[in-house]
Amino acid sequence: MGFLVLLLIVWSSGTPGDAHSLSYNFNIDPQPRPGQPWCEVQGQVDGEVFLSYDCGHAKIIFTSPLGEEVKTTKAWETQIKTLGDIRDQLRDFTLEKPMVTDPLTLQARMTCRCEDDRHISGSWQFGLNGQMSLHFDSENGHWRVDHPGGRWMKEKWENDRAVTEFLKKVSMGDCRAWLQAFMVRWEKMLKTSGDGAPTKPLICALLASGLSLLGCL
Repeated sequence: MGFLVLLLIVWSSGTPGDAHSLSYNFNIDPQPRPGQPWCEVQGQVDGEVFLSYDCGHAKIIFTSPLGEEVKTTKAWETQIKTLGDIRDQLRDFTLEKPMVTDPLTLQARMTCRCEDDRHISGSWQFGLNGQMSLHFDSENGHWRVDHPGGRWMKEKWENDRAVTEFLKKVSMGDCRAWLQAFMVRWEKMLKTSGDGAPTKPLICALLASGLSLLGCL
C-alpha cells in the first residue's frame, strides 16, 4: 500500500514538459437513427473521457471521479449553459452548406491546453460526416483547411466576426476557466485520499484519468 501512495504522489507532481488539456467533442446529427440523440458531447481530460452528455435532452453520464467531483461547482453550472450555447451554434452550422441533398453530420472539437509554463492555448477542429477538415487557432484567429471538405466552411466563417469571436471566447475564456477550476478539485481529491489508505478502484480511476493535471496549478 505504501508503494501505491508513493505512486499517487509521483503522479500528482507532474513531470517537466507535460501539457494537459480539457476537450469537448460535439456530434450534431440533424436526422439521427431512432433512439439515438441528435446532439452528443464527450468531455475529456488529457484524452480520458469524464462525461458523456446528451445535449439534446440535457442528460449527463459521469464516467470518472472527476465528473462527480466537479458537478456541484459554479464552473460546472456555467459549463452546462455554455455547452448548450455551442450546441445551438453548431446546429445552425449544419444547415449552411448550399446544395446539400443529404443532411450533414457535424463534428466539432474544442480544446484548451495548459502547458508546463502555465500558458493556456485554445483551438477548434471541425468535420463533416466523420472527416475532420478545418482547424481554428483561437489565439491568433487563423483558419487552416486540413481536408477539401472544410474549404467552404473556412470561406464562410473566416470573415464572420461574430463566429470567430464566439469561438475565441468559449475556448480561451470559458474552457480556460473550467480547466483551472477542475484542476483545483483534483488537488482536493488527492488530499482527501491522504486521510486514509486509498482504495484500489479510486487509485485506478484517478491514474487512468490523468492526475498529472496538477502540474498546471
